[in-house]
Amino acid sequence: MLKFKFLIAFLLVSLNSIAQSEDRPNIIYLMTDDQRFDSLGVMGNKIIQTPHIDKMAEQGVIFDNAFVTTAICMTNRACVFTGQYAARHGIWSFNKDLTPQQLSQTYIGKLHAAGYRTGFIGKWGVGHPKSANSILDFNRGFPGQSKFFEDLKNKTGRHLTARMGDQALEFLKGCDQKKPFHLSISFKAPHCQDSRDILSDQFPPDRSLEHLYKDVIIPKPYTASSEYHDRMPDFLKNSMNRDRWAVRFRSPARYQKSVKDYYRLITGVDLVVGRIRASLKQLGFDKNTIIIFTSDHGFFLGEYGFAGKWTPHEVSIRVPLVIYDPRKSPKVKRRSEMTLAIDMAPTILDFANIKRPDRMQGMSLRSLVAGLEPETWRKSFFYEHWFTAGGRIVPSEGVRDQRWKYGRYLVPGKLIEGDARWEELFDLKTDPNETVNLAQHPAYKEILEQKRKLWQRWRNQAK
Repeated sequence: MLKFKFLIAFLLVSLNSIAQSEDRPNIIYLMTDDQRFDSLGVMGNKIIQTPHIDKMAEQGVIFDNAFVTTAICMTNRACVFTGQYAARHGIWSFNKDLTPQQLSQTYIGKLHAAGYRTGFIGKWGVGHPKSANSILDFNRGFPGQSKFFEDLKNKTGRHLTARMGDQALEFLKGCDQKKPFHLSISFKAPHCQDSRDILSDQFPPDRSLEHLYKDVIIPKPYTASSEYHDRMPDFLKNSMNRDRWAVRFRSPARYQKSVKDYYRLITGVDLVVGRIRASLKQLGFDKNTIIIFTSDHGFFLGEYGFAGKWTPHEVSIRVPLVIYDPRKSPKVKRRSEMTLAIDMAPTILDFANIKRPDRMQGMSLRSLVAGLEPETWRKSFFYEHWFTAGGRIVPSEGVRDQRWKYGRYLVPGKLIEGDARWEELFDLKTDPNETVNLAQHPAYKEILEQKRKLWQRWRNQAK
């Protein structure tokens, strides 16, 4: 009889433990820097080698239309943390910290308050990472950009991406089955190592990966020609997008080296993803750990004669997004809905069964990952970019819907409609490379006016 009662008690404890585990899964959020949407094998890139991310994507859900609402590091990271448009959270400076109140309402703050063991590794991006000590149990964040090597010139020391992988495994080894954990990793890769030196390595990869892609010729983008650059207004031709192009892509040889190194940096991240998944399995966390992989924004690889990001063009604002939930086999492997960086915080909290703050503006993707068809979903979104780098980056706003892209390049400090110095209207259905600006075409006057009104409605809602 005593044995029977003991068995019943054991089963009840086990079932309760399983239920708690299902309600409070472990969650890992992986975010690269400057990784465009088409730089994964699973996104159709036939050259880049990303086997670990590709495998995870095949086991999870791929979002083919993932975007950011602003293509600049610190501001979009604040969007990710808070689930808010920049018009609401107000971070437009590299040195501005989130307030203690804002931090408490981030997904990390809410997870920490709910009893999760929380960790952060890499590029904090919103002021100084020490500002988040109150919500982090494990803080290996760094301010600014850091460096890929301790000695960049001689490439000595362990590569930053590999070191971040070491720190990830350190965090996981400190976790146990009694307490759910969350780990956010913000890689520096494949962001460049900024330098105006035209001889410098802009994208220095791990030395062990320098052999990759040597026998491959990277094709130039369709729009990487003077024809499309010449269509741009003078203020974009003379912006930081063009300055960065001159350092990274100015000659065919320089283009090949820069893009191959960019790919090598991404492959380095892929190796870390493989190490993390292997560690999860070794430690017994693999069956209950959700992994999200994405980027903070896209990146020009010579399109229109540009480098960098910042503008509302697709290669600047579109990112990869993969969500892997090992607890369920996905019914739908690829989703076409438009998802945003501001969706990350509500999605993470939804997976953890934690109520989201009312001021979050994003939407949870949990139901999409589960294969459900939403009754309603966004048909458009607002884009905003007000960081100017002393006038070298042009501020812009706009809207993108399922077919049309409307962009406004603005006069710094002036937001009213009459102060747009340049407007763009692209039909993404017939012109996915955004080569023909229809804003001045009489036949599209009515559509232009519709998109202007949509932009105005969105910017009012975003606050």
